[in-house]
Amino acid sequence: MNIPIMEVEDWETSSSELNDTTAIGAIKDEELYCTLESLPKLQFRSDISKARWNAEMGMAELVEKKGKLWTNTGIARSGKTYCSIEETLFLAELGALVLMDDEGTCLSLKDLYGKMGYQKSGCCSELFEVYRHLKSLGYIVGRHGVPWSMKGVKSTCQSDSTHENNGVVIDNEVKETASIVQRLRNLQVDELRLDFDVYLPNSKFRKSSPGEPAFFLCLIRGSPPSTSKIEAVERQCGEVPLKFCQVDNGRISIFSFQRIELPVLP
Repeated sequence: MNIPIMEVEDWETSSSELNDTTAIGAIKDEELYCTLESLPKLQFRSDISKARWNAEMGMAELVEKKGKLWTNTGIARSGKTYCSIEETLFLAELGALVLMDDEGTCLSLKDLYGKMGYQKSGCCSELFEVYRHLKSLGYIVGRHGVPWSMKGVKSTCQSDSTHENNGVVIDNEVKETASIVQRLRNLQVDELRLDFDVYLPNSKFRKSSPGEPAFFLCLIRGSPPSTSKIEAVERQCGEVPLKFCQVDNGRISIFSFQRIELPVLP
């Protein structure tokens, strides 16, 4: 008889040692305890970038880029960089990004936390906690199903990079990104799905050729999933390992399942 067993891993964090280039994580065989209070809410730095919130896309468009963080943060589309709400909020907490609205008014952290609750963001507080924790360890994290760059990605759009619509030129790459984000929004909140692609710390990471992730990450929402649901998600992963995570009052557990064979009793 084959049954799945759960392997729980410990992902240590030390936010006081966090910087732009150094990985500070280690994997062990115990459960992780991580609280919001242990992480920084705001830091001050000189290399501050600026972005403008796009309410329609539920993402931030970078308007002034500074620092080295952008080599592995944000998606590249037609020479522009767009950030998901979790990326935007994480950088804002680090003091590395200032977000503005359409009128040029700077938004506060409180405003950003509020945006995470909107359906258009495609995110939730639990997912953000997981994202922030992995980034604090030095891992490179991106939304599953959203390519870092359209270079090398076969597009379903027209061969021309832009087309005319009512006198307005619309970029196909941005439209494709908006379409992907829209599909993510429409997923059920408690649906078991692949949420993040996670890469090991890598100073040579390139958005145009990221390679295979170290693993896919799936957030368990609500009740524990059935074996059939877990197997359905596993089939989407191919050769890439799959890990699950759960957030309970700020405590983050990351684990995987491994099948074992039990002897059949006579």
